Amino acid sequence: MTLRAQARKPTATDSVGNLHLEEVEYKIVQTRRGAWRRYVYPDGTYFAEYKTYATWMGLPVVHYTHGRCPDTGKRIIARGVVAVGRLAVGLVAVGQASLGIVAIGQLGIGLLFGLAQLGTGVIAVGQFAFGLAAGLGQVATGYVAIGQFGIGYYVLAQAGFGAHLWSQGASDPAAVEFFKSLGKKFLFGGG
Repeated sequence: MTLRAQARKPTATDSVGNLHLEEVEYKIVQTRRGAWRRYVYPDGTYFAEYKTYATWMGLPVVHYTHGRCPDTGKRIIARGVVAVGRLAVGLVAVGQASLGIVAIGQLGIGLLFGLAQLGTGVIAVGQFAFGLAAGLGQVATGYVAIGQFGIGYYVLAQAGFGAHLWSQGASDPAAVEFFKSLGKKFLFGGG
């Protein structure tokens, strides 16, 4: 099945991916659970978008995007319960820049959990992990912070600041006991 869309007039902010006044001929594939919309540019560059028919609170259960939309020359933000794309917003968002309850990506702004090069959340894991309860990363913050540099209440780091710090220069007995018991709990399943 093919869908034709008339592209709009070009503007000064258009990128190379916009086909301007050309007719865009998408390849549409309908599946049992959703629909794919695809386009291959003359230079071989690829655009794809998938949305499930099922929705939750107005959002598709899964929304996936790849490449630049030929109509606009811009990236489409993936928005869904599960959103996957370079830019993604959803309950679970996976993308170079992602925002969600759980966010995974290069920049992951998670409300609950962030796994990213720069991640935020109640629990954050990444090179720069800014967590409220826990942060694990090269630079980490949180009530419990583990990293090369940490800031928190209980801190295990090469260097850091906290009420209870275990580092190269400090061995607060409360921090040592806390992290030893934490290690036993996670490694051996007991206290």
